[in-house]
Amino acid sequence: MKKEVHQEGENQSVKLYVDKNQSPIRVDKFIMDQMFNLSRSRIQKGIKDGLVLVNGREIKSNYKTKPLDVITVFMQKPPGFEDRYKAQKIPLDIRYEDEDILIVHKPAGLVVHPGVGNFSGTLVNGLLYHMQGGDLPLKDSDFADRPGIVHRIDKDTSGLMVIAKTEIAMTHLGKQFFDHTVKREYIALVWGDVEEDRGTIDEFIGRHEKNRTKYVVFPERDQGKRAITHYEVVERMYYVTLIKCRLETGRTHQIRVHMKYLGHPLFSDVKYGGDKILKGTIYSKYKQFVENAFKLLPRQALHARLLGFIHPGTGEEILFEADLPEDFQACVDKWRNYLSSRKNLT
Repeated sequence: MKKEVHQEGENQSVKLYVDKNQSPIRVDKFIMDQMFNLSRSRIQKGIKDGLVLVNGREIKSNYKTKPLDVITVFMQKPPGFEDRYKAQKIPLDIRYEDEDILIVHKPAGLVVHPGVGNFSGTLVNGLLYHMQGGDLPLKDSDFADRPGIVHRIDKDTSGLMVIAKTEIAMTHLGKQFFDHTVKREYIALVWGDVEEDRGTIDEFIGRHEKNRTKYVVFPERDQGKRAITHYEVVERMYYVTLIKCRLETGRTHQIRVHMKYLGHPLFSDVKYGGDKILKGTIYSKYKQFVENAFKLLPRQALHARLLGFIHPGTGEEILFEADLPEDFQACVDKWRNYLSSRKNLT
């Protein structure tokens, strides 16, 4: 078992690398077996405080290690840790609010909740300010407490999120997400001409064995978790295709991983290879055009357009929609104009 100690000023962290043949074991016991100077109670408190990460994410004490997990143990609280749930005046695009819920349009670039590397300036910090001292319920999940957060979207994905303002709303919405009854539709711009007008991707997704920040499709169904994405072509632009995706499950990076698996990575998706020219020529004029399109949309072309669920207070089904943000729309328009100009030349 590999172990590394990192020192930055007064802050020390230890990285533990789980062997590929390691059998599942509770993470608190695993750490105690490797770090003899820590008691189990201290480890459990550290886990509760968010000072223990597995593959960069917070967990609970009963999490069981998996082969090739990377466990980071912070020996001291990192700078900014105490302020992670501090109210901050952050502009929020609130589309709807009542006594039970709040619908917010999250812009690309905004992190949803505080964590290592982002203890401030997150959506949660802005929500706490918006509540003017009022409390948000805490989600009891596999991860650390996150005020009001029922679900997440990636930092560089834009779109709609529902926030729970009461414990009852948190429980009610949480069950709907667990039961996969929430309606979620995304708009994505992908590389290439998608062959079928519509289809379903039903493939298991799990962490990449070497790069633990990425996810991949596993051919063997005894690995990862089942993920189901329904997609439909909205517009074909030869080099790229605009599609809409309906999620039946909600795995991390699900659409990004599934579309890469189909051979159509999301346009401008750095993590999954969409930030390179994957369709078309390499001649300078076209190359310059694509690079300018990347500048217009310097993040993955993914937008959470539609969100529907049963209101936890009224019991009625409600639906919210959000148009493409300016950066995404500008990129789509640029591709349309390029394709139109090529047609006019022929």
